[in-house]
Amino acid sequence: MFVSAAPSDLEENPSPKQKRKNQFAVKRGAIPPSSQVLLFHSDQWEKLVEVACLNRPVGDGLKYAFVKQLGGSGDGGRDIEARLQPNLIEGQWDLYQGKHYNHALTPSDVFKELAKFFLHLAAKTYPEPRYYYLCAPRGVGNDLHNLMTRPHEFKQRLLQDWKEGKTGFKGRSLELTPDLEKLIMTFDFEKIIECQTRDILEWHSKDQRAHFDLFGIEGERGDDPLTPAEPETHEQVYIEELQKVYAEFTGRNLTLDELMASSSCGDHFQSQRTNFYCAEGLKIFSRDTHGEEHFDDLLKMVLVGIDPKIKSPRHKTGLDRLEAGTSGAEQLVVNDSVLAPNLRPGDLPGTCHHLANQKRLKWVR
Repeated sequence: MFVSAAPSDLEENPSPKQKRKNQFAVKRGAIPPSSQVLLFHSDQWEKLVEVACLNRPVGDGLKYAFVKQLGGSGDGGRDIEARLQPNLIEGQWDLYQGKHYNHALTPSDVFKELAKFFLHLAAKTYPEPRYYYLCAPRGVGNDLHNLMTRPHEFKQRLLQDWKEGKTGFKGRSLELTPDLEKLIMTFDFEKIIECQTRDILEWHSKDQRAHFDLFGIEGERGDDPLTPAEPETHEQVYIEELQKVYAEFTGRNLTLDELMASSSCGDHFQSQRTNFYCAEGLKIFSRDTHGEEHFDDLLKMVLVGIDPKIKSPRHKTGLDRLEAGTSGAEQLVVNDSVLAPNLRPGDLPGTCHHLANQKRLKWVR
């Protein structure tokens, strides 16, 4: 009898001790992402923020409809433009300003950028954003942080410094006209927000492949699911293929109960189930860390590798083909697979049963 089980049951089989779960770890010798970003070039930092925005939740499970890195000459004071809908509409987009300095941001660092921002707002280069995010790997310094908690004082300090020509507010292009001052006075400075590095990294990590490649993070494989005492429903196809092998070998049809008992083929049957669950652990690890498509790619590699062995004319029985397939899989070198560093002894033989379960392998002709 096959027992039905939810997918979660495969991962949470009871065990005398707490099972080790799949997790992530920084590769030996690498430094944590929060430290690595301090060494980035400014373009790398802006690209990181762009990818993070692509993955950032913006409410009700939604993401930005459009994200583009614009940093560089002619960016209009917006390094990343992130729209809530496809068109650029007032209040329906966020501006991300990436500043990669060797110090925490100060008021003078930000005032120059805000001057550029307001000049472009006045020139209608773009409509007013919903929020103006400051993104700096070393964050916002104490002086600027304190100012940002008092929006009215923040606004007055910007205007005062601008009028007095401080911190780079010089030249005709940066003249504070009455219309420009009126625009600044009506702008809500609570919209100017620090976007903290830990949040940027969290959003970026949602694109696991990009995050792992960039920061040298690799998955650590936890414990494989235990082989259930009774076969589960999702084992049915490959077990039926094994039953055909044993029927051909013994000359009679063995029931599942007989195979589960101490029959002549019972030990062999249980060892095949153990290998199946080794590969099941690899499949779960692939899903949790790299994407389940990498397990599918591995199955394709195994099938190509063992196909000539299974189809050899010297094999007369299904048991011959089964043993040729599993032993052949065990000998394969699959270095092209991202899962290769995490393979365990039963994994590759177990993939043969996953292939049989997908009806891509048959042992008995």
